[in-house]
Amino acid sequence: MFLATVRVTLKPTVNDPQGITIARALATLGFDSVEGVGAGKLIEITLDESERDAAEKHVTEMCEKLLANPVIERYSFELQAG
Repeated sequence: MFLATVRVTLKPTVNDPQGITIARALATLGFDSVEGVGAGKLIEITLDESERDAAEKHVTEMCEKLLANPVIERYSFELQAG
């Protein structure tokens, strides 16, 4: 059993309107030291796999087929045995 924590963020060259909105709101609230914000997704997936290699392979396939848009997003993940 593994817990995969997947992080999906926009590539640096892609405009991030949600991050811009958050940065502006933080400035309005007095957080003047914020120079930029990037918004993304955090996804937790529990896998019933006994081997780490199989779990890594499946999570990579999930990211490439559904969880991340490879044109505008990048992903990373961590696996924890459970």
